[in-house]
Amino acid sequence: MKRKHKNYLKPKRPFEKERVEEEAKIKKEFGLKNKTEIWKAEAKIKSIREKAKKLISASIEEQKALINRLKKIGLNVNSIADILSLDKKDYLNRRLQTILVKKKLARTQKSARQLITHKKVLVNGEVVNSPSYIITVGLEDKINIKPKRINKQKNNLEENA
Repeated sequence: MKRKHKNYLKPKRPFEKERVEEEAKIKKEFGLKNKTEIWKAEAKIKSIREKAKKLISASIEEQKALINRLKKIGLNVNSIADILSLDKKDYLNRRLQTILVKKKLARTQKSARQLITHKKVLVNGEVVNSPSYIITVGLEDKINIKPKRINKQKNNLEENA
């Protein structure tokens, strides 16, 4: 079995005031549980940028393949320069938690997170309980909230009456 490694890096300077304040703002804006979620988004964007840097000298077809993959995720990119200018906020905007609020299925980020963790959200007919689930453009309109179940006892009482 393959060993699982961390998919983020902690900052080199843990108590840098500007970074801590910026992360606190982002954490509040996106309703994140902790700062590791921000660091994971940074790591993902960093890996995407590294792929783009390697493809600068590559063929146009390979560049188009990466651009198309990122467009499916929902990132607005048209060239390698756009990929290199991506920010962690662009990636955080594609999370299920954020999209629930944008589609007005939840009022706040915190309530969206609670709906997701309590398994009340369906994506393409399947329950997703991870707020960090990245929503592709194709799945964006297939997000629903589970319909409330009618109590069986209440139905039985009405039928017998």
